[in-house]
Amino acid sequence: MTRRRLILAVFLILALAGVNRSGLADMLVNGAGATFPYPIYSKWFDVYAKENPGIKFNYQSIGSGGGIRMLSNRTVDFGASDAPLTDEQLSDAPGKILHFPSVMGAVVVAYNIPGFTGTLRLTGPVIADIFSGKVAKWDDPEIRGLNPTAPLPSQDIVVCHRSDGSGTSYIFTDYLSKVSDSWATDPGKGTAVKWPAGLGGKGNEGVTALVQQTPGAIGYVELIYALNNKIPFAELQNKAGAWVKASLEGVTAAAASVADNMPSDFRVSITNAPGADAYPISSFTYLLVYKKQTNKDIGEQMKKFLSWALAEGQSYTLDLKYAPLPPQVVAKEKAQIDEIQVP
Repeated sequence: MTRRRLILAVFLILALAGVNRSGLADMLVNGAGATFPYPIYSKWFDVYAKENPGIKFNYQSIGSGGGIRMLSNRTVDFGASDAPLTDEQLSDAPGKILHFPSVMGAVVVAYNIPGFTGTLRLTGPVIADIFSGKVAKWDDPEIRGLNPTAPLPSQDIVVCHRSDGSGTSYIFTDYLSKVSDSWATDPGKGTAVKWPAGLGGKGNEGVTALVQQTPGAIGYVELIYALNNKIPFAELQNKAGAWVKASLEGVTAAAASVADNMPSDFRVSITNAPGADAYPISSFTYLLVYKKQTNKDIGEQMKKFLSWALAEGQSYTLDLKYAPLPPQVVAKEKAQIDEIQVP
């Protein structure tokens, strides 16, 4: 073997063994959970690893429900969820779990209506009636009354929802429970509910694909999934009675309702928030970590990463159609990072 081939062989062996340039094995930090923030988390983990050689993140975008289960079983180092954990979930966990809001985003009501141009308008009660199966055609009087001049076809509505435990579902059903008494009674809100009608897709990706591929479809997805796939989404009437399209400004306006009075554990809802500019299906999304870490190196790295995400990480939000955290919330989170105990 020539010297050149020997050197190439050595580099290949080191790469396969996960060895970085310093000669040390890469530290792997494992996480799992929400698909809602997956685009920005992917960006964060890539940038952070480049700025911190020797650190790699492995994130499984499996839905909030799956992330919560894996964190509760201690099979990952951190979880991610759009839905704050319930009191029962917190008490069942093997240790105290801390919530860290990471970014804010919007859930949109996307649709595929053949031949329809323009922007569809929907209110919360009408959306609830559609997803409950009470409104089953696109030219139903409830929809036509909100869109009197729109060329709505007499076509069946195909409801598309999540099939997995989902924080996006929690955000959406939390909103519907606030605007519809009948929805609040049944099926209610949660990461997984018994959907009255429709087809199920896994992840934001799955619901996006269903809406794209199904004439007459309607579904709920995170804003960037609709934008990236060029799927139209509805203009909604907010709590103040104003018609608003999903935007980062609208998400920021919704967060203003709680920014100064954020609960100490950060478990809060900003759906159907007051304010003329507030977008009604807005939410924080959370990174979840144990207060008492069991691995010194992983624990220290999580503290460093959280500090980075709350500072430099926020600069990547706007390009990926997420809203940055309010400064008041960031300040409170930085104080909470100090509560994380490392062996």
